[in-house]
Amino acid sequence: MRWRETLQLPSAFASQGFFLVADEIASGRSERRLPALRILAAHAAAELSRRRTEKTLRESEQRYRDLYEEAPIAYVHEDLQSRFISANRAAIRILGLKPEEVVGHVGIEMAPKTPEAQRRIQEAFASIGRGTDTSGVVLELRRKSDGQPIFIQWWSKPEPGGKYTRTMLVDITDRVLLEQEQARLKAQNLYLQEEIKSVHNFEEIVGSSPPLLEALEKVSRVARTDTSVLITGETGTGKELIARAIHFNSERHDRPLIKLNCAALPTSLLESELFGHERGAFSGAMQRRIGRFELAHGGTIFLDEIGEMPKEAQVKILRVLQEHEFERVGGNETIKTDVRVIAATNRDLRKAVRDGELREDLFYRLNVFPVELPPLRERAGDIPLLVRFFIGKSAARIGRRIETIGDESLERLVAYHWPGNIRELQNVIERATILATTSELRG
Repeated sequence: MRWRETLQLPSAFASQGFFLVADEIASGRSERRLPALRILAAHAAAELSRRRTEKTLRESEQRYRDLYEEAPIAYVHEDLQSRFISANRAAIRILGLKPEEVVGHVGIEMAPKTPEAQRRIQEAFASIGRGTDTSGVVLELRRKSDGQPIFIQWWSKPEPGGKYTRTMLVDITDRVLLEQEQARLKAQNLYLQEEIKSVHNFEEIVGSSPPLLEALEKVSRVARTDTSVLITGETGTGKELIARAIHFNSERHDRPLIKLNCAALPTSLLESELFGHERGAFSGAMQRRIGRFELAHGGTIFLDEIGEMPKEAQVKILRVLQEHEFERVGGNETIKTDVRVIAATNRDLRKAVRDGELREDLFYRLNVFPVELPPLRERAGDIPLLVRFFIGKSAARIGRRIETIGDESLERLVAYHWPGNIRELQNVIERATILATTSELRG
């Protein structure tokens, strides 16, 4: 007699169907077959459980992949040499990659070649090689698609096997650029505060003599333009005063006027002052420094004693005038700048060109619009006005009451040839004010 036995699986698997065991030969020993059948049923149940678990895992993995791909935070899977294995959409967008460029892309090569950027990224990846969890490091990179600078905050942790890393990064470019602009404005503010502390008579230009009025006519014509101006004249004739008049009557008057005396600094420091430097550019460069051209962006830079500028710096100044760009000392990042240049000198620059002390091309770039200031001996009619102006300033500062000056003293002042020009006259009046014992200035 033939028989069939049907064994129903446990209720947890009932939805998967039934397990059927059949034997064509009848036997009365079916009870002895039950253990074997139960083993077969257990194997079947385990297989069904495995398949159900795999399905759950596939669904979970798909949900994880969706979360990985659509997450607003960038995720990158890379090896210890910074070769990308995968990257989610946020990382591709932030880094400027195309999907087909991800696999094999070397992230460390996106850092600019500046000493500071290279130091940071080398230290970060060295820590991963030591098995260190690197958290919150700020790195500077260049976007692959357009080469624009980007700043990221970077977290990376080696996987347990130590061959790969799990990296998360956040784009903080806007925040860093804002901090950099705040730092630039802070440096600019400190500079301007120091300028305010200095004594400058830029509020007024005193005098009405024909030579002075001729120079002021040129100032009024050139001020509204962006033309480079070369102010010439003897020491003490007020070249800085004229530079300030040009700036404050220009469209750039609400931006800074930054000055630098080219004769006041050694050659080794002049380029750093003009263009700034990167950290580590030279011994003692402990941090990045913003140069005068960056401070003057959108405004005016006044280069006093331009005839004393060394040849090495002349080349870079010429590049700024021609290309409107420069690089910090020790860096290779090109910085664009919008700066009007006003230069001044008491030297004969044409002679300096003939003597090989000044580049001819730089001279012609600076000498677009020359303004020559007359010496004080050629504007003797202005001396009485200047004397009264300086008496008022000196008396107020020193705390003396000076009401007038003797005619004889004034005549001697007008007759003097003033080799030191207005600066010498100012010093003489201040000294006389200090020594005065009455309300009438004599000397």
